[in-house]
Amino acid sequence: MSDFNQVTGRQLAAARALLGVGQVELATRANVSAPTLRRMEDSDGVAKGMKNNVASVVAVLQAAGIEFFNNDRGDGIIKLRDRQT
Repeated sequence: MSDFNQVTGRQLAAARALLGVGQVELATRANVSAPTLRRMEDSDGVAKGMKNNVASVVAVLQAAGIEFFNNDRGDGIIKLRDRQT
């Protein structure tokens, strides 16, 4: 899923947990405040927030190896890309 407008709050929280990163650390990396990230993650459905802030958080997660996509039922799914390091 390349469209950050479809990423849900639960996907953001799950992706962060999958990476083992705290809210403060992710917020700092994405250049948003921790309360802003917390509100995004607490959103019902699509992550709420200023588009540039949501895009920044999604970009940081994707750079860390997270892939966002939806299955045929529209449920949010994430996965951690295999990294060749």
